[in-house]
Order: sequence, then C-alpha cells, then structure tokens
Amino acid sequence: MSDSKKKTFRPHVDFEYLLKLFPAVQEYQALASKHGIDDIFQDNGGKILQLCLCLGISILPGREGNDAVDATTGGEFELKTLNFLTKGGFTTHHHLNPVIIAKYRRVDWIFAGYEGIELRAIWKLTPPQMEYWFTAWEAKWHNTGGRDINNPKIARSYVVQHGELLFPRAGQPAWSQAVRGIKVLAKEGLIDAQAARRTLDVAVTSLPFSGRSRERPSKA
Repeated sequence: MSDSKKKTFRPHVDFEYLLKLFPAVQEYQALASKHGIDDIFQDNGGKILQLCLCLGISILPGREGNDAVDATTGGEFELKTLNFLTKGGFTTHHHLNPVIIAKYRRVDWIFAGYEGIELRAIWKLTPPQMEYWFTAWEAKWHNTGGRDINNPKIARSYVVQHGELLFPRAGQPAWSQAVRGIKVLAKEGLIDAQAARRTLDVAVTSLPFSGRSRERPSKA
C-alpha cells in the first residue's frame, strides 16, 4: 500500500460521547471488583454481578468450582444467563463429563433470562428437577466412548416450565417491566404472588422467551 493510500486513524464522532459515558462504566466496574468480578466485559461478568445482587447471593472467588453461595445458608449455586433475544438454550460446560455432572448434582441452578442487557426473569431449579439433563448427558458420554461433551444446552422452555420464579415478584420495582409489552401494575397489596406468577408464565412462554423467534412483537 502506498503512503497516499495508508489508513489514517481518526476517532469516530461517537468516541467523545463514549468518553462521557465511561465514568459510569468505571463505577460499575468498581462495584463489580468489590464483589470479586475483575472484568464486567468478560464471562458475562456484568450480568453475573446484577444477578447476584438481585438475589442477595455472593460470588465465589475464582469461580473454578460453583459460581455463587448464599452467605446465610452456605448453599452454593450454578449460575446461567441467556439473552432471550437470541436463539438457543443455556450453555453448560465445554468439557462436560461425569466429574462435572457429579458437581452439578450437588447444587441448585439459577437461570437468568435477559433481553440484551436488561434482566427480565430469574428461575431456580433443584438437582432433582435437573436430573433429566444429567441423565441424558451421562448416557451421551458413555455412548461416545467416554469423550467429553462440548457445551450441551439446556432448553429455555424447560427452565420456564419447571423452574421456580425468583424474580420478579409482585411488588418488586422491576415487575411492571418484567416482560416487554406487558404492563402489570403490581404495587404492594394490589396483586398476589400466584396471580403475578400466572401472568408472567403467559408472557415468558410467548415471544421472545419461547425461543420460537427473535422478532419482537409490535406494541399494542
């Protein structure tokens, strides 16, 4: 490439706006660092922080074993997040084998459904509720001659249908925005938890939570 055709790098017009926003990002990172997350842009760090703070659980240092712990009970959790505007299910482990499955059987699982970066719903599944997947993975591992399984997915529909809804609860500030297009006025005392659960179940089994499409329905 001749000197006359060399790329001259200049900041994009939005770079100045990014610099104005960045102090807030740095504050977010400072909060994350306080809770053991070194980089909010890696490994869903920002979403994991939001999830743990929402539930009042603590991130386990290093995250080489399980992901989080309840400081009150000592119970540990496996955490999974998914952007429900995309296709596919919750990811698991890139080298899944009986050792990892045995670890999975000892803890409850927390699943968080996002739309982009916005937290919409959180479910908990116990080991017995997850046994369907553990058994299927073990059978596949044996059928492939003991080869590690590369990141099998957990269907979002299974999580929605079988999980216990932890967030949002009736009366929580985020309830009215729990799912797009649904305006649920759940101020304290105006709607009970069972009615709220039924409303959310209808919403999260429709688009985009069902995974049938990435298209967002038009607003009524």
